[in-house]
Amino acid sequence: MLSAVLLIRVLPVAAAITLSAATLATAERPSGTERLPDLVQEVPSGLAITVTGPPARRVYRLGFRSAVSNIGRGPLVISGRRAGTDVATMSADQLVERNGAPQEVVRDVGRLRYVVSPDHRHWHLLGFDRYQLRRVGQPEAVTVDDRKTGFCLGDRYPVLNRRLRATVPAPTYTSRCGLGDPELTGIQEGISVGYGDDYAATLEGQYLRLTGLASGRYVLVHRVNADRRLHELKYDNNAASLLIKLRWRRHQPWVRVLRACPHSARCDRHIG
Repeated sequence: MLSAVLLIRVLPVAAAITLSAATLATAERPSGTERLPDLVQEVPSGLAITVTGPPARRVYRLGFRSAVSNIGRGPLVISGRRAGTDVATMSADQLVERNGAPQEVVRDVGRLRYVVSPDHRHWHLLGFDRYQLRRVGQPEAVTVDDRKTGFCLGDRYPVLNRRLRATVPAPTYTSRCGLGDPELTGIQEGISVGYGDDYAATLEGQYLRLTGLASGRYVLVHRVNADRRLHELKYDNNAASLLIKLRWRRHQPWVRVLRACPHSARCDRHIG
């Protein structure tokens, strides 16, 4: 099997901002007020082209890093449960913190499944983040859809480019999502305020197929909480996209990033 990875472009990392003690304090709110998360989809980055298969049947893919951060008033907390080990998936509830009151339980916001892949074996929240590639000017016509098996949520990196009142001083969700334990009947995972969860382009499912696509301009879209089953403060920052140009030279793909669009799935808007 032939395999190679060509790095195309990595978007610049935002400069760090020092957070004061006052910034880290949670805002005073009336008793019982929901402290909802606010999930922000970051722009796809770390683009790379991979090739698999023998020369006669090569498959080219566009790999990318994806990342989702929480800048809301409270953590995203997912609690999974199943009746027994004979049930393949867990039902996922969302636990919402409230000021001066018990947590609110939002039932059945998704499913968790134990996933076995070459690079990980643990419980994934299905459909948390979705990836699509479509032709420019065709927002409703998906050219390539992802086959991602889900996400093990956690506090994987700190948000350094915003001042957030509810940021916690240290990561809270640091488990491996039941790594190597398919017999679990319950699990909890999430993303704290001021942290994010990311996946490198080298991981299973972090790619879209290029083989079979014609040369031209495409929009690479990442979208978190696409079905809006998870309760959030707002949803207008749940998508981000790249405008890219695909060219085939000597039967090999080359990709160039033309534009990055945070908070928008329409990176091709207003172009000729």
